[in-house]
Amino acid sequence: MSRPLHIEAVQIIQSQASKDTLKNIVRAYLMKLSKLSPGTTITSSSYEDTPELKEHVQSITICDTEHETDVTPNEVELVIHIYTMDQYGAETDTMTDGTSGEEVSAADVWALPADEFHGLWESLIYDGRLKEDTLRYVETALDLTDRGVNPLIVGWSRVVLLHGPPGTGKTSLCRALAQKLAVRLGDRFPRARLIEINAHGLFSKWFSESGKLVAKLFDRVREIASDPRMLCLVLVDEVESLAHARRAAMAGLEPSDALRAVNALLTQLDRLRRLPNALVLATSNLTTAVDVAFVDRADLKRRVGPPAPRAAYEILRGCCEELMARGAVAPRELLFALRILHGSGWAESDHARTSLRLWAVANSAAAAGLSGRALRRLPFLALALHAPRSAQTRTTLLEFIEALSAALKCHLEDEAALLEDEPVTKPQNKNNEIILNGH
Repeated sequence: MSRPLHIEAVQIIQSQASKDTLKNIVRAYLMKLSKLSPGTTITSSSYEDTPELKEHVQSITICDTEHETDVTPNEVELVIHIYTMDQYGAETDTMTDGTSGEEVSAADVWALPADEFHGLWESLIYDGRLKEDTLRYVETALDLTDRGVNPLIVGWSRVVLLHGPPGTGKTSLCRALAQKLAVRLGDRFPRARLIEINAHGLFSKWFSESGKLVAKLFDRVREIASDPRMLCLVLVDEVESLAHARRAAMAGLEPSDALRAVNALLTQLDRLRRLPNALVLATSNLTTAVDVAFVDRADLKRRVGPPAPRAAYEILRGCCEELMARGAVAPRELLFALRILHGSGWAESDHARTSLRLWAVANSAAAAGLSGRALRRLPFLALALHAPRSAQTRTTLLEFIEALSAALKCHLEDEAALLEDEPVTKPQNKNNEIILNGH
């Protein structure tokens, strides 16, 4: 049996063609190609000679990068997804604080697939199979639901927890997963919503109203999820604030109202699990602070750490490709994939020189523990502060990679200087008097 290869095609907003018609058009076009390269996107400029396709389809993405090499159309089963993107952005759901009468932002609601998240999944690079595993987790949960598997016997909660240091792409992965699910499950769920709840803001603002406001917020979530043709994804960012509130309340450091608010949220999450079209995604920057009651509810718990050398290389290679495509770095040169460098035994050659230099920068960045966010900022800083600037010449790729190395060195020096500026806490005796000079 042929392995499936998922194809995602963006339908032009003005197009009135049916999805089935477009699937046939896209399939016919792809079957004419000699090879398909997983991980690539074909834009409309590439199918100028196919007017019917150009009229209706904005772009075609060949997914499933686990196919490590190019494939021919005949050796795979093409699974084609046609979708349009929402152009309007997030709507803010507000609630009224019963004590102050203040209107407070409760959540941002995105109609999916959203234009803002287009291409986000492809841009995220992690070590291991983090993206693939989260996607398979949801697909399996839905499959077991369809089969009528009793969740009291085989248990799953439809809760995913991503934890790790800031800047590693946890929230981005949640948004990208929501977008991917809206595309992949479009035939089953024609509508999809992502409801982003900021747990930190929720609990710092609303302790006075305790569980009542939490219940109101989740009434809105269940209202959205009451449509069986609607896929409802709830993102709880910074979920560690739950642990802080509950732990502090139980220790007598916060009012009991805080404990009621947290317990109300956990109760509401339990109610959501009964809905086959609802999924909860949560992130935490403080692994050890996440409440054990919440952790116990999560089926999938994955740490998202700083990029290892291989992921760092692919992130920086993608940045270089983007800057060359836009003309900020010129002329355009080839950067080898790591599997090619590895296959050559990392041998030095004129063709591999720039790739090997980039590999060295990636290794240095990974050794320093740079987050994905900091790593993606380096190319901008390299161009802005370290690349040669001239009205007559543009930055070459090798010059840019050297500028990347300089930007990395400067970044690490700046980080070290910040640490030196941190105040040192002076020791105190049992009477809270500062001890000076050992006395």
